[in-house]
Amino acid sequence: MSSLVIRNGYIVGEDSVEVGDVLIVDGVIAATGDVGETPSHAVEIDAEGCWVGPGFVDLHTHLREPGREEAETIESGARAAAVGGFTALVAMPNTEPPLDNAALVAYVLEQGARTPLDIAVAGAITVGREGEKLAPMAEMAALGVRLFTDDGVGVQDPSLMRRALTYAAPLGVRLAQHCEDELLAAGGAMNEGPLSSRLGLGGRPALAEELMVMRDIELVRLTGGSLHFLHLSTARSVAMAIQARREGLDVTFEVAPHHFTLDENSCEGFDPIFKVHPPLRGAPDVLALREALRAGLVDAVATDHAPHAPELKDLPFDEAPPGMLGLEHVASLTFEALGATPDVASLLFEVLSRGPARIAQLRRSDARHRLSAHGGALVTGEDANIVVFDPHARWLVQSENLQSRAKNTPYDGRELSGRVRSTVAKGRLIVNEGLLV
Repeated sequence: MSSLVIRNGYIVGEDSVEVGDVLIVDGVIAATGDVGETPSHAVEIDAEGCWVGPGFVDLHTHLREPGREEAETIESGARAAAVGGFTALVAMPNTEPPLDNAALVAYVLEQGARTPLDIAVAGAITVGREGEKLAPMAEMAALGVRLFTDDGVGVQDPSLMRRALTYAAPLGVRLAQHCEDELLAAGGAMNEGPLSSRLGLGGRPALAEELMVMRDIELVRLTGGSLHFLHLSTARSVAMAIQARREGLDVTFEVAPHHFTLDENSCEGFDPIFKVHPPLRGAPDVLALREALRAGLVDAVATDHAPHAPELKDLPFDEAPPGMLGLEHVASLTFEALGATPDVASLLFEVLSRGPARIAQLRRSDARHRLSAHGGALVTGEDANIVVFDPHARWLVQSENLQSRAKNTPYDGRELSGRVRSTVAKGRLIVNEGLLV
C-alpha cells in the first residue's frame, strides 16, 4: 500500500478555498481536511501557503512523435508537462505521418501509457490533414479519441467542415478548429499591420482568423454540432465565441499564454522565437484576452506547446516554422495575467484544469482506455491527479534547464511569479520542490 499526504495547503474547490490535508492511498484520495496521523511509511509534502487543486490538463500539446523526435518525444514532453503541473495532455495530430488512423493513434496511446501522465490523443479531421476527405473518426473514437482537429491548418472547405460536424455528433466527440483562412493569411509571417509593413514581413490579418470563427459558429448553428476553437488571438474572435456560447451553441474556446503575454512588437528584432500561428497580435487584442481571462469568460488556457529543433528556429523569420514552448511556464504566466482578480486561485484551476478536462472529456476515469479522472474536486474516492502551486515563488526561466528537448521559449531570462511545487499523477509523486522525482 502506497501512501502520500499533502499537508496544510489551501485546498481549492470550484466555490471554496479551505486549509487542510489530502491523504492519498493507492492512487486514490482517501481523506481530506485534518487527516491526522498517517502510516509511518507515508510520504509527506508540506504545502503551507500553497494552493492544492486538480492537476492541470493541456488541450493542445505538440509531442512531435512520430516523425520529429529530434524536437520532442512523448517521454520528454511528459517530463516537461509534469514540471509544469500537468497530469494529462492531449497530443495534437500534426505529426509525420499525421494521426489520422487507428493504428497511429494506438501507437501514441501505447507510448503515452509508459509515462507517468495520462496522454490522450486528438485525431485528424481529414486524411493526411489535407482538407479533402474525412478521416475514419469512428475508428479513432473507438480507441478513446474525443477531440478531432487538423491543427496547424484549419479545415478550409466549409462544406467538408459541415459534414465533419454532422458526422461527429453521434460519436459523442468534439471537433477543434485552427481558425485561419489560408487564402487571406497567404503565407504571412506575423500580424498584418503598420509594423509588418515597416519590417517588410508578410502579414497574417486578424480577419483571416475572424472570418473562420464566424463561419464555423454558423456551421455549428446549422448542424447542432460541438466545436472547440483553438488558440483564439483577437478581441473580435473571443467576443464572437462568447456570444455564441451565450446563445446556447455548443462552442468552447481556448487562449494560449503567448497571446495574452506578448504582442507583435516582440517581432521587431526579427527573432524567429517569436513567430507563431496565429501570430502575436497588437496590444489591444492582448488586453482583450487578459480581460476575458480575468472575467472568467475563457473556457481554457492551452499551451500550444510547439517544440522545434534549434536549426529550424535559426532560419530567417519568414522561413522559420511557427511555434514556441509552453508547458513549463504556462501556470506562472496565467497566474500573472490573472493578477489581483477575486477568486484568482479558483480561476487558475478552472482554466488550466477543470475547463480543459471537461472539453477533453477527462472528468471521469476510463478504465477501458487506461485514463484516470482529471479536473474533479479533491474529494474522497477521486483519482489522485493533483498539483501544488506556490503563489509566492519567483523563478527565472532558463532555456537550458527546461525538460523539453527543444529550447525555443520566448521567455528565456524572464523572471516569473508563482510556480508549481509538486505534481501528483495517478497517485504518484512525480515532481517535488519543482524537480522531477
